[in-house]
Amino acid sequence: MPVLQVNIKHAGKTLPLLLDTDQPAAAFKHAVSAATRVPADRLKVMLKGGVLKDDTDWSKVAPKAGQTFMVIGAATELPKPPPAPTVFIEDLPDTELARASAALPAGLRNLGNTCYMNATVQALRAIPELQTALDNAPAAALGPLPRALRDLYRNMRETTEPVTPMAFLSVLRQVAPQFAEMDRTKGGVMRGYAQQDAEECWTAIANALKDVPGPSGAGRFVEQYMQGEIRRELKTAEAPDEPPTVAHERVLKIECNITGSTNFMLQGILSALTQEVEKTSPTLGRQAAYTQTARLARLPAYLTVHMVRFAWRRDISRKAKIMRKVKFPPEFDALDLVTDELRARLAPLNRRLLDVEKARRDRRNVRRRTKAPTASTASSTTPGAGSTNTDAGAGSTTTTSTNTEGAPMEVDAPEKSEAAWVAEERRELEALVSEELRRDEGCSLHGLYELVAIVTHKGAAADAGHYIGWAKRSAFRRGDGGGADEEEDDEWLKFDDDKVSVFPAEKLGTLDGGGEDSAAYVLLYRSRPL
Repeated sequence: MPVLQVNIKHAGKTLPLLLDTDQPAAAFKHAVSAATRVPADRLKVMLKGGVLKDDTDWSKVAPKAGQTFMVIGAATELPKPPPAPTVFIEDLPDTELARASAALPAGLRNLGNTCYMNATVQALRAIPELQTALDNAPAAALGPLPRALRDLYRNMRETTEPVTPMAFLSVLRQVAPQFAEMDRTKGGVMRGYAQQDAEECWTAIANALKDVPGPSGAGRFVEQYMQGEIRRELKTAEAPDEPPTVAHERVLKIECNITGSTNFMLQGILSALTQEVEKTSPTLGRQAAYTQTARLARLPAYLTVHMVRFAWRRDISRKAKIMRKVKFPPEFDALDLVTDELRARLAPLNRRLLDVEKARRDRRNVRRRTKAPTASTASSTTPGAGSTNTDAGAGSTTTTSTNTEGAPMEVDAPEKSEAAWVAEERRELEALVSEELRRDEGCSLHGLYELVAIVTHKGAAADAGHYIGWAKRSAFRRGDGGGADEEEDDEWLKFDDDKVSVFPAEKLGTLDGGGEDSAAYVLLYRSRPL
């Protein structure tokens, strides 16, 4: 049979092709493949009553010059199978399940009045840099309690089941024997271990961590990331010419005094930083009234606030709980607590970051309310409804639409992704960082904080009751937290010993106090990221 000029039709296009009937059908399929760019093993050449096969006899097909063959097949690459088989979340082992974003962190079993320790450990877990420092520290640099805490956190990361913290509790009682005190409240008869104070446990653990190296290997972690510096000035109005006495002190926490008029956390902190004392005046040679004014000369990346809810009552000769309601903010500006020198270094970045955060919230609200425009929507726009015009010189995109009267109008389309906005804002903010603060690893660069963990006390008695830990879920992410869901950023977790549950952020106000229910006792604030 002669060589024939035929046509092939594929994807709406008709292409001319030579058919050599002396060659096998497979040769024609390869020629079709070259013309359509569809792999030969994935295309079909349709014949009357069937499909052309590699061994089809052309004499039975009887092709004619000018005949058109229909070709079926996609030129795009077929989807590849996943590199690993799909595993459903219920089939994951505990280690992998613990790392899944949807899994709740592990709780801690109560070993007999150990809720104070469980709540403290869970709240401190909201400092991911601490876990990094413990993991990276040489074994010789860790004392018994830091080693036990490192091992406990590792165990908690590897499971979603409750963990029994017996090893850590044993070391804690060895390092701080006060936590091994027995309960003799019932007529002097020992009834197991006594309830302890969570704030005292927090302080004991932090003091035991004082020699742990920082994440970069330089300095000490607690000193860099958790300790502030207070400047105390003591002066008397009775001797105006007497020079004030100035002292500096490193502190692990700041206190919020609670009186009958305290309604807000900042009010209580300022009250604790300004006190009246009596001492002998070297100028007057007698007792005089002095005013001690304290301000923070250094703000750490993690600021701990102790709500002083337990006070000694002389009338009953025992500690009693102050149950007054004191509101604490989920976001805290510490500029009112610092010295004038530190304020001058913090203020430029502080004010600009507030503006940037407002812009980010506005963009976030827009994303929640609207759907991002898609390429398919733009391509399907008809000339009568609107068209898209790109000005390459300006680098902007403008969409032409029509108003209610049919007149054309231009609406600016989004030019940048959120990642691009954040990167640009971060460069601007970095330029405002004080060089002195930049060199101080672990300090707050601007004095703006977000609440990431709480320890609450429930009950009316100081030596009894129940402690619960609370933590912002996003604080449990180690690293930069990239790719986190925006809804998760607002989610809190409640750690009631071995029971872990999600707690809505809008209900944090129920922890302000005012009764025997859970009231904030220790608050952990983290310096907000740029």
